[in-house]
Amino acid sequence: MLRPKQQTNVPMNLSLKLGGTSPTPTKTYPTQHLNPTGLRTLLVAASIASLCASCQSPQTPTATSSGSTPSSTPAASPVAVSSPADPNTVKIVSMLPMTGSALGQAQTMVNGIKQALAETDSKACDGKIKMEYEVLDDATAAAGKWDPSQVTSNANKVAADGSVVAAIGHYNSGAAKLSIPVLNQANVVMVSPANTYPGLTKPGKGEPKEPNVYYPAGTRNFSRVVPADDLQGAVAANWAKSLGVKKVYILDDQELYGKGIADVFEASAKTAGIEVLGREGIDIKASDYKALMNKIKALNPEMIYFGGTTQSNAGQIIKDIRNVGMTQEAVKFMGPDGIKEQALIDAGGKDAEGVYATFGGLPPKELTGEGAKWYAGYKAKYNAEPEAYAAYAYESAKVIIGAINKVCKNDRAAIRDAVLATKDFNGVLGNWSFDANGDTSLTTMSGNVVKGGKWEFVSPLKTE
Repeated sequence: MLRPKQQTNVPMNLSLKLGGTSPTPTKTYPTQHLNPTGLRTLLVAASIASLCASCQSPQTPTATSSGSTPSSTPAASPVAVSSPADPNTVKIVSMLPMTGSALGQAQTMVNGIKQALAETDSKACDGKIKMEYEVLDDATAAAGKWDPSQVTSNANKVAADGSVVAAIGHYNSGAAKLSIPVLNQANVVMVSPANTYPGLTKPGKGEPKEPNVYYPAGTRNFSRVVPADDLQGAVAANWAKSLGVKKVYILDDQELYGKGIADVFEASAKTAGIEVLGREGIDIKASDYKALMNKIKALNPEMIYFGGTTQSNAGQIIKDIRNVGMTQEAVKFMGPDGIKEQALIDAGGKDAEGVYATFGGLPPKELTGEGAKWYAGYKAKYNAEPEAYAAYAYESAKVIIGAINKVCKNDRAAIRDAVLATKDFNGVLGNWSFDANGDTSLTTMSGNVVKGGKWEFVSPLKTE
């Protein structure tokens, strides 16, 4: 998602929306059905591969590729947990893409977490509990984005470290799909500032085995402070209709997040009376998409909708749309929150002008009340504009800190339960609660457009 240059203060102790090696492009989306034994074997194999990263080139993981389905998510065996060195010290970790073009977004999220901890001097329970924070990178240079083997390795590390009581992550829903089952069996709660794929939490909103396949221990340990894509995809279609769009061609990156939101957009567009001219899954490693864009151009679309992230080559897609003569005035381009970052503008250059993006909330500048105070504090502390998800990372940290203050000891299960029991939380995003699935009660969405080389807020978008 090419890197904005606004953030350079990357943490020294470095230890996104599904990635790894891109699958072969296809217009179909086969479902893989593996039995539990096969699933367990695949995760063990992925873990071994991550340990051997220095001795061999990474292989494309069959169970964790971009288009894989939930039945390919292994239920890993629990890992051995070490005893905390100091029972009065607890650790919070973040698992975000600190390598590759998502760094700018991820760095502002790390900044938000540090901001929340600094407000309490990294202490809880009247100073009796000390809180430490560790940044884990779920991306690799080889992948240029989040990497399945790195995610698995990090999840096992977190589960085994008895001092860790909570995790903040991921940025990519495909990464969360892999780490949730590992942390679930270790009673480590994960609060996500950015994972929006509905199937991680909502029954009937994803594949048949979702979300239970991600919770082998039978209890929930995952929650998110951002609204899910079953809402965002629908408002995107309604927004497209309000912009006068009658014909759309849909692309997706064949990843969990991208395909998922494209599915919702497609269904919602048809319901709204928008003609879907076609749909195709792209190869995110392609050098250009001119042949595909010429084919789409012949269909005379009024909009191209892309389900994916900046890291899925969104910049090149936009360039080639314009390169083949589909002008900004004639053919709009819209994507989800996965492209709403400075990196998309850097990647698309002048062709990014006029790009539309939905977002599961309001941009930092548009927050009110506690959110406005946070925004002013962030700019004063870091002398930079926060990316879209910085406020959500801050909110995630505040929820965890609140739970630690209720439990006042290193008790993973108790802290997990306290997080999931969060109700009427008066935070920077507004007043909200987690429901029984760990989803936020907030439904506010926003429409945004690139204007003058910057993202600009257009208006709130309704979920109805």
